[in-house]
Amino acid sequence: MKEINANVTAPMGFKAGGQAVGIKKVKKDMAIIVSEKPCVASGCFTTNVVKAAPVLWDMEVVKNPVSGVVVNSGNANACTGQQGIDDAKATAGKLGSLIGVNAENVLVCSTGVIGVNLPMDKMLAGVDKVFPTIGDTKECGDMAAEAIMTTDTYPKKVAVTIEVGGKEVTIGGMAKGSGMINPNMATMLCFITTDCAIAKPMLDKALKDAVADSFNMICVDGDMSTNDTVLALANGMAENTVIDSENEDYTKFAEALMFITKRL
Repeated sequence: MKEINANVTAPMGFKAGGQAVGIKKVKKDMAIIVSEKPCVASGCFTTNVVKAAPVLWDMEVVKNPVSGVVVNSGNANACTGQQGIDDAKATAGKLGSLIGVNAENVLVCSTGVIGVNLPMDKMLAGVDKVFPTIGDTKECGDMAAEAIMTTDTYPKKVAVTIEVGGKEVTIGGMAKGSGMINPNMATMLCFITTDCAIAKPMLDKALKDAVADSFNMICVDGDMSTNDTVLALANGMAENTVIDSENEDYTKFAEALMFITKRL
């Protein structure tokens, strides 16, 4: 395994970007991640009884092939009832229309103020603004990492390469979170991208195990958030033999994923 100076755009086929779209007064507040090919998706979510609308949306969407993610900071879309669900779906649908997929193939995440409806005029216009700026460069990934920050003092990002079946596989990640941290997870969002070809049951297991020994091992203030989400997307573009059992390739991948989550 080799750590590289990169982020979520490092794996083949992934683009990202982040811009200020007016949800916050000044800072960047919306990020988008898009994969060239549909991804196998996996997610770990808050165990809080109160779950924000994006969490409820994503818990269903990760069962489907996923092509993109929209993330906003400044508003958590939590405790917003059916309107919150409708707004999450509308946001997913907006990005889906730009990349040619259904809303049910797009994940959404929100972080920020609780109990306030999303400003949907800014959200939908924001997707239109950010989408043309996404790219596969490190700089574009850095912009995305900055756009998901709330009380963080710096962006969190990491990437590694490993060899799987004679092919180079890359895993990249970014995260936000600094307060409301109490097992399980935190007031945190984490996005992991990889070009590894891996079956969903194996990705689910690797992510669950990695989260258990990283994000679920820390406590800052004893509070549990409504929006905690860790998402992993695998588009298979490295063209390694698909990891569909707990073999040597799975072990390599799982160890690298554990490194990513611990570092973040």
